[in-house]
Amino acid sequence: MSALAVVNPRSAAGRTGRDWPRLETALREIFPALHSVTTRTRGEATELVRAALHAGVSNIIAIGGDGTINEAVNGFFEHGDAIAPEAVFSFITSGTGGDFRKSFGISAGPYAALAHLKHAAIRSIDIGRVTCVSAEGGTTVRHFINIASAGMSGEIVERVNRSLFLRRLGGRMAFALSSAGALMTYRGRKVRLRIDGEIDTTATISTLVIANGQFFGGGMHVAPHAELDDNHFDVLIMEAVSGRQALADMGQIYKGTHLDNPSVRALRASKVLAAPLAEAHGRSVRIEVDGEVAGQLPATFEILPNALRVRA
Repeated sequence: MSALAVVNPRSAAGRTGRDWPRLETALREIFPALHSVTTRTRGEATELVRAALHAGVSNIIAIGGDGTINEAVNGFFEHGDAIAPEAVFSFITSGTGGDFRKSFGISAGPYAALAHLKHAAIRSIDIGRVTCVSAEGGTTVRHFINIASAGMSGEIVERVNRSLFLRRLGGRMAFALSSAGALMTYRGRKVRLRIDGEIDTTATISTLVIANGQFFGGGMHVAPHAELDDNHFDVLIMEAVSGRQALADMGQIYKGTHLDNPSVRALRASKVLAAPLAEAHGRSVRIEVDGEVAGQLPATFEILPNALRVRA
């Protein structure tokens, strides 16, 4: 059973690299034919996974944060198709956010993830795909395993990822501080939404959430009813409110009690088209996927049912 561990040694402020020798020894108890590679640059995990799958590797294990997990998942796909549909993905989470693991009930820290992995079954889960405008103005396609969102959340993710100070604070604190600042300054963006070809509406959003998993933003329980294998997204349209009201509402999102908030509209969908309207006055609506900035609207979000086999 061939296996490749893709390790981001810089995640968790370098702790992942320091822990890796012990983790590798423990992983070999599960995957005796284990090989490992370390990433040095952003996006490298995607290419390493693609090369491994083309070479016939049947198990991929991502070791790092949610960004590393996202890069590895993107490596399972090429030109819109799965490279090796029978290959299995596993993950050991460290890093800034650690949101994806929460949908599986895995505790914080790489050793908790490793203990879970030893007894985990293999299941098929859905994957999201977003086609959007890249930073250079062209078209880019990204897959996501957890959550994609657009609007203020994209601005928050960029703030966290570009600040070493915030990342060192840990996921919950980093995202909470960045969110508090953005809530007081972010102006809503007016967008048009077409959902499953049945709903065509406009909204002035703070954040549009396209959820496969339940948590984002360092522990916000933003989509409490989302399931990873139900062939649908949970879509949340979070309309812009005053900065003071948004700060008051933030605690609801952490608790997952915000679905009854009048400024939140919750839907289920398999395809969402979102585009900024002229009233946005040229202000971009940034998109993040699994805690990484991906591009900006307009965008199409699509569910890929049962597209990835996961050991979890």
